[in-house]
Amino acid sequence: MYKEFNDIAMNSIGWTALIALGVAIAVVAILALYIYKSIVWMKIAKRLKHKNAWLAWVPIADVAMILQLGDFHWAWIFLILIPFFGWIALGVLFVVANWRIFEECGYPGWFSLSLIIPKVGVVLYLVVIGFIIWSDQNTKVVVNKKSQKFVEWVKKDKKKKRR
Repeated sequence: MYKEFNDIAMNSIGWTALIALGVAIAVVAILALYIYKSIVWMKIAKRLKHKNAWLAWVPIADVAMILQLGDFHWAWIFLILIPFFGWIALGVLFVVANWRIFEECGYPGWFSLSLIIPKVGVVLYLVVIGFIIWSDQNTKVVVNKKSQKFVEWVKKDKKKKRR
């Protein structure tokens, strides 16, 4: 009888250790993804001249910051308090805010639609926001230079018409 109890105990210790290892790996992976997401959104906020870029590290405030960067009021975050329909509305606002942010950074807005793709959408989204930050060219500066050249061209054209 003692031998059977010992076998059961040893077997359960093995399963417990395996479960604990799985939980530890999951916690480390989630923490790494959180740190990655926070660093990327903090850099995007700094690039877009947001005065409180550190909000990327605060769990619910980061969504409010993203809404602000997408030209929505931060108070829309309170939709999270309305079950189901509020969550859907907040999700739509989040995708639209990301669309606007991506376009302002000089990338196609449809990159934000990666959020609504089942199963692989979150991974694609993390790749897209990383691509925006760590691409070789600073697209924000390129977009501003292009717009400055256009403004200069318009001014020259107006001067020619006045003569």
